[in-house]
Amino acid sequence: MLALRKLAPQPGVALVDVAPPPPPGAGEVQLAVAATGICGSDLHIVHWSSAYHHLRPCLPLTLGHEFSARIRAAGPGTALQAGQRVVVRPAVACGVCESCRAGDPDGCRSRKGIGVMRDGGFAPVVNVPAVNCHVLPDMLDDRVAALAEPLAICANALATAGMAPGMRVLILGPGTIGQGLALLARRAGAAAIAVAGHDDGPRLRLLQELGFAHCFDLADEGAASRLGTLAGDGFDVVFEASGADVAVQQGLDLLRSAGILVAVGIHGRPASFDATRLVRRRLQIRGTFSAPERFWPGVLEALTDAPDMFGRLISHVLPLRDVAAAIALAERRIASKILLIPA
Repeated sequence: MLALRKLAPQPGVALVDVAPPPPPGAGEVQLAVAATGICGSDLHIVHWSSAYHHLRPCLPLTLGHEFSARIRAAGPGTALQAGQRVVVRPAVACGVCESCRAGDPDGCRSRKGIGVMRDGGFAPVVNVPAVNCHVLPDMLDDRVAALAEPLAICANALATAGMAPGMRVLILGPGTIGQGLALLARRAGAAAIAVAGHDDGPRLRLLQELGFAHCFDLADEGAASRLGTLAGDGFDVVFEASGADVAVQQGLDLLRSAGILVAVGIHGRPASFDATRLVRRRLQIRGTFSAPERFWPGVLEALTDAPDMFGRLISHVLPLRDVAAAIALAERRIASKILLIPA
């Protein structure tokens, strides 16, 4: 079968023929992949960013961690059945560390991500632990369901911010995570939502079409000034979802006193900021990572409630064999979520 693989600790990926996985073992299911999204993390892995050098011992591996699928076969010890449609939570806990023994698998320091540290969904078939599968509602389309993982990341970020009705929110970075943050913040009752990017016209236009009036392309003359005017005394929360190191200080500058910046993006370079301003204005920086299990039911409910709205985030659907074109689209920032469909 054809799979997208990271073969060596250097830039690049390859489409290669690999053997299908063996029958699922105890506690596993074998999945026929329906649709898999390209994530910013995948691009970091393609380019072999320093933030992903820890993956070296896991290579070679099949990428893809945002996917929906149908169960082909279930191994012993699982209640799931062939034919059920699922989405896959990629973080696989070790089950033996202190956090796992305490019932906190999201705190596991030895977890291995499906599609990041073990074979994932950029292939027709993959084996995964049954406990990592969430059964889909019958009415939810496979392609829209593939958005569940990035939206669970967004839900985690909103919880990290202490999101509450009436808050004024700024999102830096209008990619899929930024778009998901905007949609979920609106569902959570945000009083005002602004989104800013840099040379991000197509993705900002999509947000405007989705009803977000305050969109700013900071590559445009005067956009930063207009954003500052809208900020006034500052936003309650800034989500840094661009992964640009300079955006951390930009976000802090637009917070109200005692405001919160939540870092969501993966930064390829260390970020610096004015610590004295942070102290004197009592600002907070909080990090958020991964898509904990507790957020998935709410995300699937949101997707089922408004599939047409969330489905707008999917800008391209391509066959897996066209992955080179898909990566080029993602790198040029003219696409939102790109889904790859296995042959």
